Amino acid sequence: MIKAEHISKSYVSAGHAPVKALDDVSFSVSDGELFGLIGPDGSGKTTMFRILVTLILADKGVASVNGMDVVKDYEKIRNSVGYMPGRFSVYQDLTVNENINFFASLFGVDKEESMPLIEDIYGSLRPFGNRLAGALSGGMKQKLALCCALIHKPDVLFLDEPTTGVDPVSRKEFWQMLRNLRSNGITIMVSTPYMDEADMCDKIALMQKGMILALDTTENLISQMGNQVWGVSGNNMYKLLCDVRSYRGTLRCYPFGNSHHVFFNSQEPDISDFGNYLWGCGNENVKIERLEPCIEDCYLYITDGRRI
Repeated sequence: MIKAEHISKSYVSAGHAPVKALDDVSFSVSDGELFGLIGPDGSGKTTMFRILVTLILADKGVASVNGMDVVKDYEKIRNSVGYMPGRFSVYQDLTVNENINFFASLFGVDKEESMPLIEDIYGSLRPFGNRLAGALSGGMKQKLALCCALIHKPDVLFLDEPTTGVDPVSRKEFWQMLRNLRSNGITIMVSTPYMDEADMCDKIALMQKGMILALDTTENLISQMGNQVWGVSGNNMYKLLCDVRSYRGTLRCYPFGNSHHVFFNSQEPDISDFGNYLWGCGNENVKIERLEPCIEDCYLYITDGRRI
C-alpha cells in the first residue's frame, strides 16, 4: 500500500550548509497495516510524510501510495489519502460542524454517507457541534481533525504526531479509534516521539537523524536484544546515576521510573565487581537486577551503535 525506496531529502538555506532530513530511507507498509515511524523531533518523520502525501519532492528515490507514484499521480493520491499534519489542521474560526461540512464539500462527498465511518469519533464531538474549533481542548481538536481527514473515506490515513500535547486519557482513546479504523480496512501510517505508542502499531521503523535504524514488530526488536538491560536503584538516585556512568564497564545509563537502566560494554558483565564499585563509592541499599527490555531500551541501545 505504501512503498518508499532510497528516499533522500536535504534542505538548503542561504549561507548555510545543506541539512539532510532523510538519508536513503526505504520501507513498505502492507494493506490494512498500522505502521509507525518512531523517533525524536528532527529525525525526519514529518519530511517523510510530506513526500508521501505529495506536498514536497524527494531529492532522490521513488515512493508510491496505493500503487500510485507520488510524483506522476499526485492528484489521484491527494483524493485517496487522509492527512493530519503535526499542527492543528482545521479552521479555528469555524465551528465543529462547519469544519466537517467544509471538508466534505472540498472533496465533493456527501457528509451523511461518510458518517458511519466517523460516528465513533464524532459521537464525543456532537454536543460541541456549534463550538468554535479554536475553543476545543487538545484531545477534542485532534478528534475533529481526524473526522475531517476521514470524511472522504480515504484508503490510506497519514497521521503526523497526532497525540503530541494531548492528555494521557485522550491519547488512549485516540489509539483505540485508530485500531477501530484499521479494522475497517484503512491502512494507517502514524508518527510519534512517544516510545510507549510503538506497542500500538503492527510494525514500526525506529528513526534518528534521517535514517531508519531498525524496522520490525516491537516484539521482534525487543527479543533480538536478549536480556542486556539491568536495573539499578539505591537511596541517593542522583549520586548513583553519576557513579554508574563513571564505572568502566558502563556503556550507557539513564533514569527510568524508580530505577536506572544500564547497558554494559559486555553482554555478560561482572555484576559482583559492579556492585562492589557502587558500594565503594558510598552508595547505600543498592539493588541490581536483570530486566526485560522495552522498546525504549531497544531504541537507546541501537542509537549507541549496537544495531540489531
